[in-house]
Amino acid sequence: MTLNHLLDGLSCRYGSAFAPGMEGADVEIKEITCDSRQAEQGSVFFCIKGVKSDGHDYAEKAAELGATAIVTERDLGLGNQIIVDDTHEAWGVASANFFGNPARRMKLLGVTGTNGKTSITYITKQILEQAGKTVGLIGTIHNEIGDMVIPAKHTTPDPYMLHAMLARMEQAGCEYVVMEVSSHALEQRRVAGCRFAVAAFTNLTQDHLDYHGDMEHYYAAKKKLFDVCDTAVVNVDDMYGRKLAGELACPVLTFSCERDEADYAAHNMKYTARYSSFVLLHNNELMRVKFPMPGAFSVSNALAAACMCTAVGIPMEDVVAGLNGCRGVPGRIEILDTGTTYTVIRDYAHSPDGLEKVLTAVREFAPGRIVVLFGCAGNRDRTKRPVMAEIAARLADFCILTSDNPRDEDPARIVEDAVPGFRAHKTPCKVIVDRYDAIKWALENCKDDDVLVLAGKGHEDYQVLGHGTIFFDEKVIVAELLEKMRK
Repeated sequence: MTLNHLLDGLSCRYGSAFAPGMEGADVEIKEITCDSRQAEQGSVFFCIKGVKSDGHDYAEKAAELGATAIVTERDLGLGNQIIVDDTHEAWGVASANFFGNPARRMKLLGVTGTNGKTSITYITKQILEQAGKTVGLIGTIHNEIGDMVIPAKHTTPDPYMLHAMLARMEQAGCEYVVMEVSSHALEQRRVAGCRFAVAAFTNLTQDHLDYHGDMEHYYAAKKKLFDVCDTAVVNVDDMYGRKLAGELACPVLTFSCERDEADYAAHNMKYTARYSSFVLLHNNELMRVKFPMPGAFSVSNALAAACMCTAVGIPMEDVVAGLNGCRGVPGRIEILDTGTTYTVIRDYAHSPDGLEKVLTAVREFAPGRIVVLFGCAGNRDRTKRPVMAEIAARLADFCILTSDNPRDEDPARIVEDAVPGFRAHKTPCKVIVDRYDAIKWALENCKDDDVLVLAGKGHEDYQVLGHGTIFFDEKVIVAELLEKMRK
């Protein structure tokens, strides 16, 4: 690949090492990188500014290692530099070019919002597959190419990894790719070089303010996805969703559990521990759905998936069949097989809104007490902690406050931040900082008909502590603890 081909679509100013007029036309490129340690002859190094370091500081090192070109946002005085307006954007576009722009030959379906992204992408993939399509998935739990599972490091991968994966998906015959698109990814231009056939907005609630600063900047980051999509799918039950629907220039399809005027609306919703049933109204047609995930938010997620699938041409009867045949989502209001007289649910709820939605959903079918075990993440927005405790105390009958992923923070301090939130209510609470011990205590003290909600970890099979990451799969831990208790 030539340098000019690599940088196609970008406005560039070339350094003195490149012939005027010809610039990079005949320069052959073998590899691209944003890690200066990987620079070598025939490679292009992109100077990416991150949270902790700035690639511009390592440009000279990359040049010394033989990099053919250095892509930068400012003049570094290097003969082989190429100056662009935004190296994040350039890194994404170049990554797409390097792998042959696979995204252009598949239909991309993107989902953004605070909560619901993972569930909607899984549901959408299952609908498409039941309709006979070959589908790739990129998201929080893992990535999938058909039936092949690939571990995921980030919700939305780095551009190089993203376009490499898209290329593999194309080679595997994928016609569609369903992708979670995080606000961090949009802010960092990780999906540069992609255009989405349809993009969905779920909701916007307090989360990631340690990164974005405030809700308006958080909203602005999410909104960027809709600059690169052909059709928008928007939840108008959400305040920010209604705002978004009124601001977009592209065609908009709306969904709602509360508003009849939406393009896709749910009526007559009923819930059990195992499923939700509702009537789907679209274009004056009524269709009955029995969806295997409980709670109003699960119905909202089902509507979003239905809307996305019809937007890319899947017939409505196939969409409804897909919803009825859905297998659920790992770690999302997932009922564990325990053989006990009480119910144990694991869920990924780790934000105030997520926790409120899960506990509200459980209240719809819980025959006895709701016992919630939860923690707050370390090195994240501290203002969420008392808010989550207040929600737990308000909506549950018993609270167990423990650790989530404390990371580099003192777990005891995280717990102390959350405790004031309990004071607004008289709900009994217990603090057990060690999460394993907390789960053990909860299982030993549950009563008949209780519903124990393990919130925060969901599908995760690890816990991030100050000294490193340990194995921590709550599905496995619950099974092992119950087995010991029976003996």
